[in-house]
Amino acid sequence: MPQQRVAGARRFFDRLLSRVSLRKDVPAGVVLGVESVPDGLAGGLLAGVNPVYGLYGYMFGTLFGALFTSSAFMAVQATGAMAVVISDVPQVQGGSPESEAALFTLTVLTGVVMLGLGVSRMGWIIRWVPNAVLTGFVNAVAITIVLGQLDNLTGYESVGENRVLRALDTILNVGSWLWPAVAVGVVTIVLIVLLERTPLGALGMVVAIAVGSTLVHVFDLSVARLSDTTEIPSSLPAVAFPSLGLLVSLLVPAVSLAFVGLVQGAAISSTIPNPDGRYPDPSGDFRGQGIANIGAGLLQGMPVGGSMSATSIVTTAGARSRLALIVAALTMIFVVLAFSDLVGAIAMPALAGLLIVVGFRAIDTHKVVMVARTGAVQATVMGTTFVLTLIIPLQYAVLVGVGMSVVLYVVRQSNRVRIQQWTVGQGGAIYEQPPPSEVGPHEILILRPYGSLFFAAAAGFEAALPEVTPRSRGSAVIISLRGKEDLGSTFINVVKRYAEALRARSSQLMISGASPRVVHQLEVTGTITTIGADHVYPATSVVTESTLHALHDAQAWASSPEDDRDTPG
Repeated sequence: MPQQRVAGARRFFDRLLSRVSLRKDVPAGVVLGVESVPDGLAGGLLAGVNPVYGLYGYMFGTLFGALFTSSAFMAVQATGAMAVVISDVPQVQGGSPESEAALFTLTVLTGVVMLGLGVSRMGWIIRWVPNAVLTGFVNAVAITIVLGQLDNLTGYESVGENRVLRALDTILNVGSWLWPAVAVGVVTIVLIVLLERTPLGALGMVVAIAVGSTLVHVFDLSVARLSDTTEIPSSLPAVAFPSLGLLVSLLVPAVSLAFVGLVQGAAISSTIPNPDGRYPDPSGDFRGQGIANIGAGLLQGMPVGGSMSATSIVTTAGARSRLALIVAALTMIFVVLAFSDLVGAIAMPALAGLLIVVGFRAIDTHKVVMVARTGAVQATVMGTTFVLTLIIPLQYAVLVGVGMSVVLYVVRQSNRVRIQQWTVGQGGAIYEQPPPSEVGPHEILILRPYGSLFFAAAAGFEAALPEVTPRSRGSAVIISLRGKEDLGSTFINVVKRYAEALRARSSQLMISGASPRVVHQLEVTGTITTIGADHVYPATSVVTESTLHALHDAQAWASSPEDDRDTPG
């Protein structure tokens, strides 16, 4: 076994370091690494923490993610949505040693949550976040990113309870703007848009920020630079252990960040296959992102997650394996160690311009229109999530959105029930049609319920049943419950009342397609006594066998003399 593992590892590294892979992966990794330096700093700026911690998150998140995710191309970096969530966590704001310790603890705790979900193979959990919630959240975050950078773009320090009010305060105080800062930011935005359409591609963003920052130096503009807000170290960070005393207070934001990061990462898992053509395992990507966060947190980085934009950059640049991501991480490390002075000279309005471009590009009006057209419920969910994301801390908005999705799922499933009447034609063919409004005399009805039979749907099911009237004599009603594994006491009470109503009119209820669990529930509640044990037909491997058996017995029962009928009770 050890020899097989060694041989497997050797084959893995041979493929990783093949000539074809090196020719493609190294340039792609360099492109992503160079681009990620200003992007990482902007991520820290967006999160309201020391921009260097954003860069460290990118650096070590990319490295550990490359080594441990199931996806070969997933770039694990700080996404805009995660950064905005972090900015709403009060414990990590302020720039004090205590807040920095809280940030690193939050990163590790986020990683532990992600890792726990991955180890538990709970990749399916992302299905609890519907598209309406995600669309409202992502578009609100995009607008939040733009609004949150108006201060850095204009040089004006706004006041207000939330980003919307602070942005409004900035707009209303145009006379207090620092116009050199505005000029640098606008130049950067224009250059990003123009240069990315040239062969420079993603590197056009780096050139644009370099040009904007150079203008500050050449014309000696009174514009804030990165070195004015923090010292750019020329060495790698020391290990920072999490503070155990902060774990409880940071649990909610950690869970929120884990949900945001994993949901965004799932878009990569489901759309970008690995080099062998197979799609990655979502739970494996959960584990990899968890390890990446733990590693980044221990090395003074902010929380990270799967980044679709960074993944697109490295794959578009020609990546052929996860080696490209390793090269990207090493490139970031090299830039920090060799060019810390140049990094410190980056102009803050230039970073703000970058984030504004990112924010505008994240607005997806096509998805908004699509969700709005699906119905009033979905549109309401999307709008509610959108508004909450703008006005309340995002760590709670995320959980509210997830909670709302769970409630909506239960409500919709609990109320989605309808009944169809089955008619058996020649050759055993089954035809469906709406059931009659009432049970007629000497009539045999086969009813098939569709949808959930949860307690909330019991009333709707009862209302949809054909009514039992004084005319409903000598009839039999067969209800097919095939595929229904758990009825619940509320639904069983409906069945029992319907059986009693039929019996009172010398008619009979029959149950076909009953699973062992359903039979047990009918027995322990005494309902099988009301229906009659002979009139409950267990499901078989043949789909309609029990229903046809019940139909045969019902026809025989209905044609027999009334005195000979075995009506229970």
